[in-house]
Amino acid sequence: MLIDGSRIAGIDMTGAPPSADLRVLDLGDATLLPGLIDSHVHLAFDPDDKSKQTMADEDAHATLARMRLHARQQLRAGVTTVRDLGDRRYLAVSLRDHYTAGTEVGPEVVAAGPPITRTRGHCWFLGGEADGIAAVEAAVQERIARGADVVKIMATGGVITPGWGPHQSQYTRDELAAVTRAAHALGRPVTAHAHGRQGMADAVAAGVDGIEHASFFTEDGVEPDWKTVAAVVEAGIFIGATEAWLPTGSMVAPHMAKRVEQRSANFARMHREGARLVCCSDAGAGPRKPHGVLPHGIIHFGSLGLSNTEALASATSLAAQACRLADRKGRIDVGYDADLVAVAGNPIHHLETLFDVRAVIRAGRIFQGCSENEG
Repeated sequence: MLIDGSRIAGIDMTGAPPSADLRVLDLGDATLLPGLIDSHVHLAFDPDDKSKQTMADEDAHATLARMRLHARQQLRAGVTTVRDLGDRRYLAVSLRDHYTAGTEVGPEVVAAGPPITRTRGHCWFLGGEADGIAAVEAAVQERIARGADVVKIMATGGVITPGWGPHQSQYTRDELAAVTRAAHALGRPVTAHAHGRQGMADAVAAGVDGIEHASFFTEDGVEPDWKTVAAVVEAGIFIGATEAWLPTGSMVAPHMAKRVEQRSANFARMHREGARLVCCSDAGAGPRKPHGVLPHGIIHFGSLGLSNTEALASATSLAAQACRLADRKGRIDVGYDADLVAVAGNPIHHLETLFDVRAVIRAGRIFQGCSENEG
């Protein structure tokens, strides 16, 4: 493979030796893949911190330092692009621009800024509270003016914030529709955090581009609505299946363990019915979701009835589509970003080889496997 600057300039499958005037990196017996894309992370979240609300009073420099640490952890796992779906003070936008400037190697960051949420709603401590149609429309405009790439709205409550249960809707269908209209008018997609049945149905009817979690939680269990799934499939909405977990460890809410198992079974059926499942992590949300956990999710996808190729695509080419980066990421092809990960063995045959990372190349610069001034 020939890399010129930050892009792939050529691919030669003949096995002929490279030109003598090129600098060569020989990775030996390894498989080269497109860099992985985690479409749902929270770089600001410390996975071991059970009280995320302390961020409300945290100094921005401390938060940004933690985000840079977590971004490096993502790179070491072969994740070259992250979509940050909730930060404070638009620090993910700042980090994106810092990496774009090229003074430090980091993953490409797609930033949402503070997620829009009801007053004292899910993740209120990130600073995105807005109530009513006028307020949520203004919130969309503010995010886009501040440089956000995508708009995130909390259609339902969540697990890590007391007050609104994950099955409860935080916004009406009209409020969600106002968000999508405002964002689409300014050329930005909308993805909705939605655990509950009604919140999911309303988000789909409102025209969102993505749904995160898609849990179908009720007050005391899980009850999928397959008519809503059919509408998701028909509309081509991406499902952010946050299925990347460490195989052992404690959960933020242990009582949710059985529900999460049921959700996984529902994802298997969603896949069979044609839903576009994007494997992602929600990294930072809890101790079993450290930054860089995405390969565990890809392996889990392989147990849900997806082929190994489909599981890999869910975190590369399909994830690139969900993040609106498919014109330059998610594939190995001429003209695409030189975001690459080399692993020992062949993950098409054994997905576990994703854990044996030999090198990570981000925008043509070598992050792992050798010094950054080689290549």
